[in-house]
Amino acid sequence: MDSSLLSLVFAASLAGFCALSLAMDRHSEDVYGRGSTPGPWRRWLQLGGAVLLCLSLCASLRAAGSAAGWVLWLGALTAAALSTVGLLSYAPRRFHWIAFAATAVALCSLLMSLLASSSASGTS
Repeated sequence: MDSSLLSLVFAASLAGFCALSLAMDRHSEDVYGRGSTPGPWRRWLQLGGAVLLCLSLCASLRAAGSAAGWVLWLGALTAAALSTVGLLSYAPRRFHWIAFAATAVALCSLLMSLLASSSASGTS
């Protein structure tokens, strides 16, 4: 298994759950303060969270194949969901920075895996 794909699976899952949780009024208030709602960003956060979770699934299936990939993805979803709950409970003021960092790691891992696959197919 490629380490960039494995980091993409977890980072995209974590970033997706963070985006979906920030789309909710309750969690947005916990992170940004009372009276803060996602407002016009709600649909974009929901769409971004769904896209990141789908990206995580695709990376998982590519990393471990069609049989074990589903198990890997469900494990990554579980770990990311527990991490999201822990962050919202114990570090709500740092939550959005960690969400940005997870998104950056997911995008860098995606870029690295795309570059690795293109260089591998170019040398064959």
